[in-house]
Amino acid sequence: MKRVILTLLFSVMLVLSTTLTSAKENRPYTEGPVTDVSFIKTKPGMFDEYMKWLATVRKQIVDEEKKAGIIIDAKIYTVEPRHPGDPDIILTVTYANMAALDGLTDKMDAVTEKVEGSVKKGNENAIDREKMREVLGSELIQEMIVK
Repeated sequence: MKRVILTLLFSVMLVLSTTLTSAKENRPYTEGPVTDVSFIKTKPGMFDEYMKWLATVRKQIVDEEKKAGIIIDAKIYTVEPRHPGDPDIILTVTYANMAALDGLTDKMDAVTEKVEGSVKKGNENAIDREKMREVLGSELIQEMIVK
């Protein structure tokens, strides 16, 4: 009786395992890169000043992140606001996958120290940027690559 039950349990486990593997292989997509999209609204008269920061310090940060293999890419987009609360700049940072976000704070601290001198200085500079812009929000999106 024990042998019959064990054989039955083994058979059920085998079928479930095959079904789960088969379901995964039959998906019509694979999970692709992950992009953090930030929506920025520059304060009146500060667009050029903020773009100057993006073209200097942020560019250095992005270049260091790429060298360190932290990110794949980063882009800057301008948009025409449709409403007073809409962004005029959209920033994107693309990571290889969700796993790339693990331990991100420590990785970014190393980049901040290299580019801005210290994490404390980087935090002070972040506070100063609030004079130029307002972060309206952000979202994390993942590309789904169809087979």
